[in-house]
Amino acid sequence: MNWSITFIPFVPWPALWVIAAIGAVLLALLFWRARRGAVLRLLTFAALLLALANPHLKREDREPLNDIVTVVVDDSQSQTLAGRTGRTAELRKALEESLKEVPKLETRFVRSSSASGDIERDGTMLFTDLGQALADIPPDRMAGVVMITDGQVHDVPDKVAALGFDAPVHALLTGKEDEFDRRLEVTAAPRFGIVGSNQTIEVKVSESKPREDDIATLTVTRQGKAPRTQTVRVGDPVEIPVEIDHAGPNIVEIEVDGAPGELTAINNRTLLTVEGVRENLRVLLVSGEPHAGERTWRNMLKSDASVDLVHFTILRPPEKQDGTPINQLSLIAFPTRELFQEKLDQFDLIIFDRYQRRGVLPLLYLENVARYVERGGAVLVSSGDDYASPLSLYRTPLGEILPAAPSGRVIEKPYRPALSDLGAKHPVTGDLAGARGGGTDGTDPTWGRWFRVVDVSPRDADVLMKGVDGRPLLVIGERGTGRVAVLLSDQAWLWARGYDGGGPYSELLRRLAHWLMKEPELEQETLKASSKGQNLIIERRSIEDEVDPIIVTAPSGEEMSIELDKGERGLWRKVLQVDEHGVYRVASGALAGLATVGKANTREFAAVTASSEPLAPVLEGTGGGAFWMGLEDADGGDLPRLAMIRSGHVMHGTDWLGLHKRDAYHVKGVRLFPLFSGFLALALLLGLLAAAWYREGR
Repeated sequence: MNWSITFIPFVPWPALWVIAAIGAVLLALLFWRARRGAVLRLLTFAALLLALANPHLKREDREPLNDIVTVVVDDSQSQTLAGRTGRTAELRKALEESLKEVPKLETRFVRSSSASGDIERDGTMLFTDLGQALADIPPDRMAGVVMITDGQVHDVPDKVAALGFDAPVHALLTGKEDEFDRRLEVTAAPRFGIVGSNQTIEVKVSESKPREDDIATLTVTRQGKAPRTQTVRVGDPVEIPVEIDHAGPNIVEIEVDGAPGELTAINNRTLLTVEGVRENLRVLLVSGEPHAGERTWRNMLKSDASVDLVHFTILRPPEKQDGTPINQLSLIAFPTRELFQEKLDQFDLIIFDRYQRRGVLPLLYLENVARYVERGGAVLVSSGDDYASPLSLYRTPLGEILPAAPSGRVIEKPYRPALSDLGAKHPVTGDLAGARGGGTDGTDPTWGRWFRVVDVSPRDADVLMKGVDGRPLLVIGERGTGRVAVLLSDQAWLWARGYDGGGPYSELLRRLAHWLMKEPELEQETLKASSKGQNLIIERRSIEDEVDPIIVTAPSGEEMSIELDKGERGLWRKVLQVDEHGVYRVASGALAGLATVGKANTREFAAVTASSEPLAPVLEGTGGGAFWMGLEDADGGDLPRLAMIRSGHVMHGTDWLGLHKRDAYHVKGVRLFPLFSGFLALALLLGLLAAAWYREGR
């Protein structure tokens, strides 16, 4: 029960103050002129104001409310180091028991983890989680906040007022003051690079307690290459050259050797991906003669903005002698020496379209093309009956690398191109539109018919498509570091014109050309990793019937072996739910991939040594303190005693921490008793008025 005086005025307070001001001026004038009865007039006016203010005696029935202290437990990844997890659990238990002994004090626990479903969350966000937990707590009940953390907090507010409450914030630090750690920082790294160029990655080796003239050893490993090492000075930026030797992800692993006594080696290693992109692909198309399919090739290649096409069609072979004077021919001489000797290596792909030996290209130049393939080039032969003739390209030095040996027969018979068993799993042909859905059982293609195929025998090659009676139609192979392919029919143009329903001619020819140029998306053996929220998605494409388990390396360095689930068309897949944020590495033999869950360069392991500096502005602004609770790896310091304090600028000492005693309450009922109203006020006013009149009348 609580008693107090309150006013319930009959007029608004501003009007009451105006009346008081006017009365004060008039009374001052009376006193200045020393008029008789001025004192009685003053008392009368004061009684009038008191009556208008209507004072009441208020009695409140109050129910005391418990004060609330919030304990924020840091469950971030850096808390898993150096025995901090066990120390945190011990501190939480001891603190909970101590708080239970304080009367009229309610305790709430908040757990904050850096592994959150929010992909934008980066680092330890104690104050973010604290703000969400305080949404239903009145500020006048907050006794204080105690954080069990290593001090590496990344969302400390700039101003104390942003906290939204007036209570001390204390920190129980789970680490030790003398912790030491070495880490590898990436200061600059390119995301993309032109294939064949050199890019530079800049890194720096940092230590929490720099030592004079300290050196370290960096190990740089490229995918599929032997590691190389170099000695660097701690604290100095180091430039590491990286050659972008292929399109797609170029994975670089950089690691610094550990230092004696350092806290952890997790942040001594980083994985980077530089995406290799090609400049415009240069393609040389040589058509042996004009025919219906020539424009199909040209239109397909010209429609691709990433392709620079050089196209020559042999309109007048050397053996054609019709007496026409040379100066009357509107033809361009074929620059054979320039294309096939001087600038041959500048092309990414050479296509021979119905070309046969006709004396245009000397055999020496075709031998150059064979060497070009073995050194990493690509050749595609789109053939018709020319490939089965005695003048076939197979019967030149180029035949040494071609994957199909002609028998000399050309079979002319209607058939629907179909996929081989291998072709059904290969990325070039596996998911072509219309590859399935025809026939009585729905497994045959729905494509239009062709009418010609060259009979061949594959040579150390793979057959992706088949024609009449299962004979090879599309044959591909690898020679040296290059690739070759032979399309054994010149009737793809029938699909382009929609004959008999047509077919995916453009997609087939585009994929075939890009596979020859080693586009990563069309490799038959690939390993990819991606992420969605807290899920790590692993995809493995293979033409084999079985694949090896995948080794997944988490950001913390922990490894696990994962068996993939088999899907359709050579695709194997697995979805893993993970807790850690950072870069995950997946590997299977020579294949490797990277995926980022959350932030790529997470702040969790950027600095792992315990420190009170990040929290210092909030601790000082609220009167709280920092207490070092870490001794040896498995031991902790004594918990500071608790003290309830009603007020004070400093709410901590060397061995105690203070909480604000709020004395909050809930009002259950209110009763009002008027003090100056009714007949009492009327009698007093009339008496004072009569006294003033009597005094002035004498």
